[in-house]
Amino acid sequence: MVVSMIQVVFEIPDVDSIKEKRRIVRSVKDKWQRRFHLSAAEVDLQDSIAFAQIGGALVSNSRVFGESVLRKAFAMIEDETPVRIQDVSIYSEEF
Repeated sequence: MVVSMIQVVFEIPDVDSIKEKRRIVRSVKDKWQRRFHLSAAEVDLQDSIAFAQIGGALVSNSRVFGESVLRKAFAMIEDETPVRIQDVSIYSEEF
């Protein structure tokens, strides 16, 4: 069993409230869950208005497959979400 994980830290420009930030974060998490069947959560920076940190995970039988899905999930954020990426890490662990 291979667990592939992604962690993305991004800045959300032009956001004035936590409510607006949560709307954007929820949108990203929902898209990851629907399109890529990832388990997703906001894992840190919940109290920050300008920054968010989201994590996602996928269980599969192949490191290559899992990491390719996570790269597509990351590309979705870059293409469809008005944010500035600060950091991203993708890795897999075999159990």
